[in-house]
Amino acid sequence: MYANLKPLFTRSVSRGSARRIVLVLCLCSLSASVWAYMHASPWSLLMLLLNLATLAVVCLHQWRSRKAIKLQPQELADRLLQVQENERHRLSRELHDDIGQLLTAAKLQSEWLQRRLPPELQAPCTALCNTLNETLAKVRDVSAILHPRQLASLGLEASLRAHLLKTLENTPVRWSLECQQRLAALPEEMAVAAFRITQEAVTNMLRHAQARNLLVRLQRLPEGLSLMICDDGLGFSPALDPGLAGQRGMAGMAERIDQLGGTLSVSSQPGEGTRIEALFPWAPRALERARAPKGVA
Repeated sequence: MYANLKPLFTRSVSRGSARRIVLVLCLCSLSASVWAYMHASPWSLLMLLLNLATLAVVCLHQWRSRKAIKLQPQELADRLLQVQENERHRLSRELHDDIGQLLTAAKLQSEWLQRRLPPELQAPCTALCNTLNETLAKVRDVSAILHPRQLASLGLEASLRAHLLKTLENTPVRWSLECQQRLAALPEEMAVAAFRITQEAVTNMLRHAQARNLLVRLQRLPEGLSLMICDDGLGFSPALDPGLAGQRGMAGMAERIDQLGGTLSVSSQPGEGTRIEALFPWAPRALERARAPKGVA
């Protein structure tokens, strides 16, 4: 009987109700202690002090719990983006190291076999070698998209230029990447966020916009790094809440810019193209150096 009542009691009493019940019991106990103290009962002062301490601990715990709950969504979003980047890095490494090596070995074996086959089997073997070469190239491209290794070595500008050149190579899109200032020594999380936002914008443009021209502009401003992506495609109607509207790409951009404390602006209308502007603020120390007068150490 008690085993059946326990799940029912557990379901009926939520955590919030349990906290309120504990708080009410503490207040009742405190009231009883005050009454006992006023009537000069033995040990009344000690009971009063113990109840006051218990009530203070309960109130402090409830205040911290509410504060943790308020901070949980932002922390969850930051953690989710971090997990996504780690998973992309892991998949990229497995594609490049494991599957890439297996395909390379198969390619070498097929080339060795091709040199020893009779003439009537040369054509199928050549087709097999070509298929392996194309598959290996695709695997390397996907690995580079998942984790752009050149960001650390070449920097953001060169990585974006290589990505645009590779992605738009066989498309009618005419593109331009403008960067008038040097982008050396950018924070890693800022460079990754700018690369991912551009990557998502270009992918959306190819899938939906049917654009003919694309402009990507990077500027190093005193307040932060500015990124502008503009195309002359079909455009769309940006939603106030992209996540609820099913615009997952725009929702991902907003999450990345929010994680760094920046701002994102999307200007678009059906038939009038799309303009995306993002500002990634500098860290406090970098912002102080950027705003300092020249010649001041």
